[in-house]
Amino acid sequence: MFTKILIANRGEIACRVIQTARKMGIKTVAVYSEADKDARHVMLADEAVNIGPAPSRESYLVADKIIAACKQTGAQAVHPGYGFLSENAGFAKRVEEEGIIFIGPKHYSIAAMGDKIESKKLAGTAGVNCIPGVNDAIETPEKAVEIAKGIGYPVMIKASAGGGGKGLRVAYNDKEALEGFTSCRNEARNSFGDDRVFIEKFVEEPRHIEIQLVGDSFGNVIYLNERECSIQRRHQKVIEEAPSPFISDATRKAMGEQAVALAKAVKYQSAGTVEFVVGKDQSFYFLEMNTRLQVEHPVTECITGLDLVELMIRVAAGEKLPLTQAEVKRDGWAIECRINAEDPFRNFLPSTGRLVRFAPPAQTMHQANVTDWYGVRVDTGVQDGGEIPMYYDSMIAKLIVHGKDRNDAIAKMREALNGFVIRGVSSNIPFQAALLAHPKFVAGNFNTGFIAEHYAKGFKAEDVPHDDSSFLVALAAFVRRKSRERATGITGQLPGYAVQAGSDYVVITLDTAGEHIYTPVNVTEIEGKSGSSRIKIGQECYDICSNSRLNDVVITGTVNGQPFTAQVERGANNVAIKNPLALRVQHNGTKIDAMVVSPRMAEMHKLMPHKAAPDMSRFVLSPMPGLLVDVAVQVGQKVQAGERVAVIEAMKMENVLFAAADGVVSKVVAAKGESLVVDQVIVEFA
Repeated sequence: MFTKILIANRGEIACRVIQTARKMGIKTVAVYSEADKDARHVMLADEAVNIGPAPSRESYLVADKIIAACKQTGAQAVHPGYGFLSENAGFAKRVEEEGIIFIGPKHYSIAAMGDKIESKKLAGTAGVNCIPGVNDAIETPEKAVEIAKGIGYPVMIKASAGGGGKGLRVAYNDKEALEGFTSCRNEARNSFGDDRVFIEKFVEEPRHIEIQLVGDSFGNVIYLNERECSIQRRHQKVIEEAPSPFISDATRKAMGEQAVALAKAVKYQSAGTVEFVVGKDQSFYFLEMNTRLQVEHPVTECITGLDLVELMIRVAAGEKLPLTQAEVKRDGWAIECRINAEDPFRNFLPSTGRLVRFAPPAQTMHQANVTDWYGVRVDTGVQDGGEIPMYYDSMIAKLIVHGKDRNDAIAKMREALNGFVIRGVSSNIPFQAALLAHPKFVAGNFNTGFIAEHYAKGFKAEDVPHDDSSFLVALAAFVRRKSRERATGITGQLPGYAVQAGSDYVVITLDTAGEHIYTPVNVTEIEGKSGSSRIKIGQECYDICSNSRLNDVVITGTVNGQPFTAQVERGANNVAIKNPLALRVQHNGTKIDAMVVSPRMAEMHKLMPHKAAPDMSRFVLSPMPGLLVDVAVQVGQKVQAGERVAVIEAMKMENVLFAAADGVVSKVVAAKGESLVVDQVIVEFA
């Protein structure tokens, strides 16, 4: 067994590998770019080596620097994580030639299966059903359009070296094929250093189901059940679960055996995943093989009780697999939500910056200890006060729960999301909460088009269903009343001027357009119950009991005897809340800003004039921090609504900005190649 390994990666996966290595008594070496010098993985590792500037093509993608770091520190093996160099056959080969063990498959397996074009040819030769398409690299946008027409729309344009949703577009017409081809090539070149692109038929209403497998150097390969990964946005997975609520035992067995046969054909060693597109009739087609650890591997660990990182390390060290196919367990149900730094209410634009507050829910399962079952686990590479840089992907954390069945897992996940505190950057937690509450998701009735179908016009606050929105109003009144009660106990108050807690309040739910909602409430104490109040709103009654402190962001307790977890913050403590007197209440993805005041103060508030926001419709503003890679207009040009104006690169994705209305360009304020901040003016219209 190794005594020291180097992790050629960053973020949560680097931290994940460090945890297992620590459990096994193996010392770890982290590598980091200048943007990551204070990152969590650097602090967790026993040693750390700086490998260059922030852009990944100058640091994490430079094989020479990784190998030099191994030699400098005496690391005997390299774990590549996922992304970056994890599926680079040339890197795996070079590492082995330098006498360093690659904790992953052999380079010839990566070459055969990691390349999307070559793997399809190999699968076809092996008799595996493949989706119709052209598996040779395409050189020009015009050729891409010609091929797409021949196959028939819709088509999928895909980078050969792609993964994680990078370098992938679906085109429904010639225009989308032309633009998609160019964007795919650019993203692939920037993310993987390989700009080859191919095209295949896009199977409509498919499910994306993948088989986890692991092989050793003795020719043994087993499959560890499947993962359901159909909940995707822009071809990036959002929620993953194991097992799948869709496939039968017979289909699971057939898919697993086919995946194993394919792996054995290329003498596969280590953990890997074979991805399938599955039709409504449970027919399945080989999509690709990921010759690395997957982002969503924790859900498989939960239902099997296996540490996949440990298996990878042991196989790389020459050990046999410790179990047979018959010994693989499938116990309970696991769900993973990817918590990303993006704003779901602004079309999921990337959100970078400092994590002013980062407090995940309490963990009862831990990364390297797979004997902890039926609880909550958080895999993350960040910490309170850390930075979310614009150079890498948008993942903040992975939230994983393990339940006794699917409904139990969904309930656990909703509560865990309620207790996940992220401030300073936007996150997709409200979107995750909405997905988990959607009737079709709960019923297991969905496919890869689920998000596009149900959120075709984007995601809005009203898309977040809440079982009882009046509960948020009641909770605001409860917290305000507790604050008033505490104020009554302050010593030294002048006689006749002491604070009175009172029982009649009005909760003003604030609206940005000035259309506030005024809700009269009555709050009284429940005799004999400390930290409890009875809140009456019309005919509704809420008995709330909580021992959480007033300055706690996460409040736990019971409402009418049922447990709840919610978040409450004062405007004075959060600059994102525009009114310093307001309380922000969040529960099950729904958020309100509310003032809790006396009836007289509510009457006065109604007389306050509304201050409208300034009109910014003449400007094209940068919706995120990023690099301005293209300005497609010039001064004097007539632009129509929907026309391309600029392209911003952030978090390894290209984001195209379009004109919101017809107009004439009066000024181009920002230049190509400039680093932009949020709301910086790019173009001004006359």
